[in-house]
Amino acid sequence: MKVLILGAAGQIPRYLTPMLLVQTDAELVLFARNATNRITVNDQSREALIDGDFSDGEALKKAMQNVDVVYMNDASGNLSNMKTIVAIMKEAGVNKLILASVLGIYGEVKGAFGEWNNRMVGPATDRREIADYVEASGLEYTILRLTWLYNREGNFGYEVTQKGEDFKGAQVTRQAVAQLIVDIVKDTTGEFKNKSLGVGEPNTDFAKPSFY
Repeated sequence: MKVLILGAAGQIPRYLTPMLLVQTDAELVLFARNATNRITVNDQSREALIDGDFSDGEALKKAMQNVDVVYMNDASGNLSNMKTIVAIMKEAGVNKLILASVLGIYGEVKGAFGEWNNRMVGPATDRREIADYVEASGLEYTILRLTWLYNREGNFGYEVTQKGEDFKGAQVTRQAVAQLIVDIVKDTTGEFKNKSLGVGEPNTDFAKPSFY
């Protein structure tokens, strides 16, 4: 298996990359702006770096070669970039996409936390457009609607809610999100296929994240 991480210099991939190396036998393609200067390779036999951005079609075509799964670590909300990536995935015969998005794109965050979240970030209409596009793309997708993120070593706990359900969890660790992505990559049952999942930490239904 070969996994392409788009935005591989980001904070979630900082945990995801070593976890994939330990928990799977996958080869990794790490794609990012100035990747060769920003990412340290720990296993040269399994990690390849590619410099590029999400609008660079030629770099993306190179990165997609023989890839089985794409994880897109991006919070820019750029629909044009998403369209480019989907088109190149189809051209390369890559069918599986895991997309990091944000909570609230369906108005699913209720109560005091929903009010706080709206005050902090406002509507997520651009992310909703991207999610809708991915859902209609014909690809096998998993969209991750992530709550507020923080770091805590050893905390891999996550819970998911389905599209149409109220969101749960005011916070979740990046380590837990990375573990969920590994679980999706490894899954052979179809549990995560064509799902838009709200991702939070169990027992954190607070009015706002604990670190605010």
